[in-house]
Amino acid sequence: MRDGELSEALLTWYDQHARDLPWRIGPAARAAGVLPDPYRIWLSEVMLQQTTVAAVRDYFTRFTTLWPRVGDLAAAADGQVMAEWAGLGYYARARNLLACARAVVNDHGGVFPDTRAALMELPGIGPYTAAAITAIAFDRVETVVDGNVERVMARLFDRHEPLPGAKRELTVLAARLTPEARSGDYAQAVMDLGATICTPKSPSCGICPWRDPCAARSAGTAALLPRRMAKKPKPVRHGAVYLARRADGALLLERRPDTGLLGGTLGWPGGDWVPVSDPVPPEVPPVPADWQRLPGEVRHTFTHFHLRLTLFVADIDMDSRTGRAAHPESTTIALKPGESAFVPRQDFRPADLPTVMRKAFDLWRGGADNG
Repeated sequence: MRDGELSEALLTWYDQHARDLPWRIGPAARAAGVLPDPYRIWLSEVMLQQTTVAAVRDYFTRFTTLWPRVGDLAAAADGQVMAEWAGLGYYARARNLLACARAVVNDHGGVFPDTRAALMELPGIGPYTAAAITAIAFDRVETVVDGNVERVMARLFDRHEPLPGAKRELTVLAARLTPEARSGDYAQAVMDLGATICTPKSPSCGICPWRDPCAARSAGTAALLPRRMAKKPKPVRHGAVYLARRADGALLLERRPDTGLLGGTLGWPGGDWVPVSDPVPPEVPPVPADWQRLPGEVRHTFTHFHLRLTLFVADIDMDSRTGRAAHPESTTIALKPGESAFVPRQDFRPADLPTVMRKAFDLWRGGADNG
């Protein structure tokens, strides 16, 4: 089967089996002249980086309800955006999201550029995201290669060189199949094929539109592909966090600096995270108090390491003259990077915390519930 025939067969399959996604204009609507909204395509592509469709759906719906246009997002408070992003992970994406929205408004009149090169000038948009937006939002001929596409190409052509080394060859193969017409639909079709048919485990070869020309299926190697280099074991780090509660229920929170891991997010004050082979850094509680160590520890895994956190808790006495503890007060949204303050309990939402900090809160709350 020639390249053009492969592309045509996949598009025919996509016309019948395209996934219904909240950011997508389906093939029937697209054929009727309905155009994708570049803002929604960009937002979905940023959210989908290193994240699954299932995890992104609710976040996407909430973001587009709160901020239906790029100008709305550009005008949003940083703290509110970071809070709504909490739990989705890879928090640099949220910081870049705001920077990109503001650049589109300030430098492009609120209109997304329609070329790959111009899109790559915007904060947080790399080669893959630029290609995806260009193809899907503007229907320009671009080769879009994510993990799904790499897997499909490795199997279709029975390529055994391990990833990531094989990425260049798989991209060349994918480019051969990208059609001049309906390139946006085609880009989504290949990703859908990988997500629903050519899955990592137990691919459904019997109902695949590329079943007959698939070299790996013929060779019996589909389940083995794509091959990957063996991963190195993740190192382990450890540290401590401090959860202080005032008599009126206010909690001591900090907003982490904009740079670094979890940058710009809310959390509990704490020290550095160091390799587990090193001693825990000296305890430096954020405020004087009778700090008690909770039994157990918080365990969390980031992309490049495992983390173990010890949790210290304390009840903070009120100042008899002011009825407040000797520490600033704030709301979560008003907290600036690097600042800490007591936040009234009614202004605190555990959902605003990144997952690792929410685990610390759950550990403390479990201990409190148990007396």
